[in-house]
Amino acid sequence: MVDAGDESGASAVPAGVRVPDGSAVVQYAWHDAWVVVASGSYDMHSITPLAEAMGVAAAKHEKVVVDASGIAFADSTLLNLLIHTHLATDLRVAAPTPQLRRVLELTGVDAVLKVHGTVEDAAAR
Repeated sequence: MVDAGDESGASAVPAGVRVPDGSAVVQYAWHDAWVVVASGSYDMHSITPLAEAMGVAAAKHEKVVVDASGIAFADSTLLNLLIHTHLATDLRVAAPTPQLRRVLELTGVDAVLKVHGTVEDAAAR
């Protein structure tokens, strides 16, 4: 888990961690939300850094936004993580890639989660 900046959102500077498969997790405060930026591919072999970050974010913050604009591949492992995080906090998914949006639609998860076009929209509402 990476924790960057202060929680006020005034001047948080993102910090990131790269894992061997090329996935990355970056976190920062934005207005009254905690943003977790996920990039790369997520399956059962690569989900751990993101799952840890999401678990801590959900425990510490009332509103968590997942910036999904950099997700290249996602399977049911990521869907499971999103649903569990949604049950623990006010989760918003921002800017999902076309592949992730298709998975969300096909599984009906888009009807359960709050999906927004941008991080700004997700954090503001």
